[in-house]
Amino acid sequence: MSQSSVSGFDPAQHVLSESHYFEDLTLGQRFNNPSRTLGDANFAAFQLASGDNHPIHYDVEYCRRKGHREMVAHGFQIAMQTAPGAGMLPHVLEDSLIGLVEQSSKFLKPVYRGDTVYPSLEIIELIPGKTTGVIRLKTTVHNQEGELVMEGEQKMLVRKRPLDQSASL
Repeated sequence: MSQSSVSGFDPAQHVLSESHYFEDLTLGQRFNNPSRTLGDANFAAFQLASGDNHPIHYDVEYCRRKGHREMVAHGFQIAMQTAPGAGMLPHVLEDSLIGLVEQSSKFLKPVYRGDTVYPSLEIIELIPGKTTGVIRLKTTVHNQEGELVMEGEQKMLVRKRPLDQSASL
């Protein structure tokens, strides 16, 4: 007899959300990622991971000479705040998510060390296929002043509900 049948413990029940499929999603559905204040550790981690070595991202005096009040976050450092895995979306799509297939971003205003960012993903289009569908998401990042600092899009490939589950609904 397994441990789970004896104790009532089932690790499969430790999920953050019931799994959804393509058919369960709706236009306008929003997934807000947690806010984050970007500090020295975020800048250092990004520089280490990316290999970026331009002083605008790590030398505050250089930034001030160029007219900035602080170090400027790299655009990719801001875009990665909209990573679906940073929020609830992949948990909502637990059994259906196949993967991210496309991403684009426009950087509208600088983000500085010490700024707090508020990333969000909103479903703006659902493109059905035979057994899968594509979710088109509008991505946005606002700063603590409420200014839109980045906008873009992502597309994710998601499974439709398996036929054996559709018949039982």
